[in-house]
Amino acid sequence: MKKSLLSAVALTALVAFSGSAWAEIIVGVAGPITGPNAAFGAQLQKGAEQAVADINAAGGINGEQIKLVVGDDVSDPKQGISVANKFVADGVKFVVGHFNSGVSIPASEVYAENGILEVTPAATNPQFTERGLWNTFRTCGRDDQQGAIAGAYLAEKFKDGKIAVIHDKTPYGQGLADETKKAMNTAGLTEVMYEGVNIGDKDFSALIGKMKEAGVTIIYWGGLHTEAGLIIRQAADQGLKATLVSGDGIVSNELASIAGDAVAGTLNTFGPDPTLNPENNALVEKFRAAGFNPEAYTLYSYAAMQVIADAAKKAGSTDPQEVAKAMKANTFPTVLGEMGFDEKGDPKLPGYIMYEWVKGDDGKYTYKPQK
Repeated sequence: MKKSLLSAVALTALVAFSGSAWAEIIVGVAGPITGPNAAFGAQLQKGAEQAVADINAAGGINGEQIKLVVGDDVSDPKQGISVANKFVADGVKFVVGHFNSGVSIPASEVYAENGILEVTPAATNPQFTERGLWNTFRTCGRDDQQGAIAGAYLAEKFKDGKIAVIHDKTPYGQGLADETKKAMNTAGLTEVMYEGVNIGDKDFSALIGKMKEAGVTIIYWGGLHTEAGLIIRQAADQGLKATLVSGDGIVSNELASIAGDAVAGTLNTFGPDPTLNPENNALVEKFRAAGFNPEAYTLYSYAAMQVIADAAKKAGSTDPQEVAKAMKANTFPTVLGEMGFDEKGDPKLPGYIMYEWVKGDDGKYTYKPQK
């Protein structure tokens, strides 16, 4: 009996030792996996999954494999907090996400208090990195950068236009609209309307009627593709001939599915498209072979995982605080190009450019860099 007891103790110790020797690094990817913004959640999830698969195939991080867990925040701040708390309980060390600024900002505070580093591929509100937290990084740009580009463009290209600035009242949507308005006003162009609408609204007839009365020729939209597509389609149906201009929140081909042919000529700002970089051809084909089009934030999510892994290697540690220090002290080769971060956690990347929605050879509309 004693012999079997000792054997059991020895076996338990061996299993415990093996568990630590083969420990996994748990990384969370979070975003709207379901709900109206699920197209963006899929981009974040697929980008992170492919990066994890490629990093693990190359040996992992400092000899350890990465285990990816998924959190669905449905673009809701309260659900984002729930996801963050679950990640804490699951032992997550690093997070790729969230998508929405209004979710990323409160979730980041949970992560900061619990020693988790967060890299968002998509949250562009300046406050995400302006609060002085140790753990907040992004691989995308900021709304004050994007708004400056959009505002200057509007003032230059549509100086005689009548512009309505419309937003969805969220930290992202209103924040981007306000930054664009500020830059546009500074350049000498004043809007004829400024209004907010609610997320989830379906009928914009009253708003479009007001814009027709005001003679609006340009609609600047601060928000996501879901409402943008409806505004574009309903404006066309009601005879309002106005071009919609927006930001990175409409960079999903679902916009064309909602807006139909009226999407033609729509404009939006976004960073240089990494899928057009020849160095990423093999990776892009890998996504497409798996049945997924890696548009918009897919490669931004892939890059987020790349910098986490490379910074951990440079730090010689998977301690999130040490990795954060390494991220600010080094540059990293990524699918977005060589990437470094400033003290706030913002990336040093090329600026935003303007895209136009055009019909491709396949008869489908998508956004292409404006010539």
